[in-house]
Amino acid sequence: MDIIRCVNQPENSKKLSEAKASAGKEMILMMQHVFPLVMQLQLEVIKGHGFPGNREGLVQFSQLIREMERDDMEIVRLRSQIRAIYLPPIAINTTNDILI
Repeated sequence: MDIIRCVNQPENSKKLSEAKASAGKEMILMMQHVFPLVMQLQLEVIKGHGFPGNREGLVQFSQLIREMERDDMEIVRLRSQIRAIYLPPIAINTTNDILI
């Protein structure tokens, strides 16, 4: 919840909107512009919960969340909300049987 609140703060929301606008629908640009912002915001939040404020802290936090998802659908829902910020829905054409 804290991460979602942080993301939704006006200043952060504005930065993310600008990054998304500059990335358009290009996944690579989303990963270059939006993903780092989301990770930075997550770092700021998890530091306040005792995790290291670095890449290792993000890894520890992510591992803990994945473990907790097994037993708590609310955590699954919240994590999906965060992922939706930097991983937009992808349209998959299921009528084509072409394998790449």
